[in-house]
Amino acid sequence: VVVGVRPGEKIHEEMNTTADSLTTVNLGAYYAILPNHPDYDLEKYCSKMGADLVASGFSYNSGNNDHFLRIDELRNLIRTHVEPLLDISHHHPDI
Repeated sequence: VVVGVRPGEKIHEEMNTTADSLTTVNLGAYYAILPNHPDYDLEKYCSKMGADLVASGFSYNSGNNDHFLRIDELRNLIRTHVEPLLDISHHHPDI
């Protein structure tokens, strides 16, 4: 049964808000939100790390995502990045 959106239900996951855009840099594979402090030099960080400042007002959230992972893609990511970190033989002696 489809019940629709319930009051207070979150529709999108927001990983980077527009308020954070002033201190967010694009490092290619990921974004980093850097400290908001007068002694912190964002341009120097970008130069050293090969990063770019994002545009003012930038946000990263599931509402503007253009690619949602399929179940098989999620499983492959888990197999590649999570399972090697686990000692699965400890929990499953027959593996």
